[in-house]
Amino acid sequence: MPGEFDKKHLKFWTPATYRIEVEGVLDEIWTDSLAGMRISTRKRADQSTVMTLTGRLKDQAELSGVLNGLYELHLPILSVEILSEDNDAQKDPDKPAKRQGKAVTT
Repeated sequence: MPGEFDKKHLKFWTPATYRIEVEGVLDEIWTDSLAGMRISTRKRADQSTVMTLTGRLKDQAELSGVLNGLYELHLPILSVEILSEDNDAQKDPDKPAKRQGKAVTT
């Protein structure tokens, strides 16, 4: 079930899957600008649109970049939820992963 893992071990450099909800709508073309997150929309009872972005981000710096991008687009952020942590990405959870010089794709 989402959110039912040991959050006390989440680190700034830990990859994780997030769900972000904002008020408003963007075309699918924005997915590349938002770290490849999947975009879906739904209507509220008052007919306003809520956009949900879901995807794996390589660390919290990338999460911050997505949130800043949404802010710059003037989309009010309604919620941010971590769905799962990628524990297999590194052996020692107390040390940042070594960079290998390769680009990480999401």
